[in-house]
Amino acid sequence: MGCNRFEGFYYKHQKNGRTLCVIAGRAKDHAFIQAITDDGAFIVQYPLLAYTAAESVTRIGACTFGPDGITLSIQRPELTLAGRIDYSGLTPLPSDIMGPFRFLPMQCRHRIVSLRHSLSGGVRIGGEYLDFSGGIGYIEGDSGRSFPRSYTWVHCGDLPKDSTVTLAIADIPVAGLHFKGCIAVVGISGRQYRLATYGGVKIVRHTENEIILRQKSWRLMVNMDGRPGHKLLAPLRGRMTREIYECVACRGRFRFYEGDALLLDAFSERASFEHVPRG
Repeated sequence: MGCNRFEGFYYKHQKNGRTLCVIAGRAKDHAFIQAITDDGAFIVQYPLLAYTAAESVTRIGACTFGPDGITLSIQRPELTLAGRIDYSGLTPLPSDIMGPFRFLPMQCRHRIVSLRHSLSGGVRIGGEYLDFSGGIGYIEGDSGRSFPRSYTWVHCGDLPKDSTVTLAIADIPVAGLHFKGCIAVVGISGRQYRLATYGGVKIVRHTENEIILRQKSWRLMVNMDGRPGHKLLAPLRGRMTREIYECVACRGRFRFYEGDALLLDAFSERASFEHVPRG
């Protein structure tokens, strides 16, 4: 990996109104694990020598991360987090979410590993044990030099009909120019609907609290409650020096139409949400 690049994966776990998201990766000068719960966020740094990646498994210190599950063993003054969560029934996308843009020199490449899967096991965080057996999970990843200068990211997986909505709208620089790019996937009852810039999506509305997308006969409408999030670090020119805020327990409404047919209309109190305006 180039010296000014980062890479990381985002593992989300939910059950019975509790959420644990874990971000594991490396930057230019250190490795890191970030943990986000309903109540707060924790950032743990490691030396680069503590990071190894082989095939689909990443190891940071005594922790391991991969498509089969994660093992956590963190004993720090700021965070005690230990346990194992196994994954089964992963739901990958049929093709790269970046589409033809994966061939361009992008500052950040996004990847969805599993749109939805089952969980077993749990973790102890501080003095509390969180049992995620029977819960639902989600995995995505990012790599490159920097996160976009402005973007909105939403993920919600606790919706009826085993439904999941994930989307990102971001300022994309390419060859000295900037455009607003969009990728989104709606999963309903085992079927996936993809809305993306390379698919002809039209961003009808994009504010901090409302997103409306149209593509062919599909229409996705998302309304978010912009609750305060917890501070995380994001990459800027390969270093984790940029502060962003993520809420993992936001209230959202998600509606998806195919023509005049309303295929999904659901509320959630457990949506993950980041909105980073242009600074």
